[in-house]
Amino acid sequence: MKSNNQINIPQARQAMDQFKMQAAQEVGVNLTNGYNGHLTSREAGSVGGQMVKKMIEAYEQGLQ
Repeated sequence: MKSNNQINIPQARQAMDQFKMQAAQEVGVNLTNGYNGHLTSREAGSVGGQMVKKMIEAYEQGLQ
């Protein structure tokens, strides 16, 4: 099965990693570089949810 979590623009990898670390810090999840198999589904989901929330906020700001 092919993985879906590939960056469309390879140059954006570093920015996305930094964004993910920032989101994890905001929700209090101890995220490390590389594999994070120690995280619960709830913790991983909260990081992803925070990232989506921030992206929606940025989009809404751009509409104003």
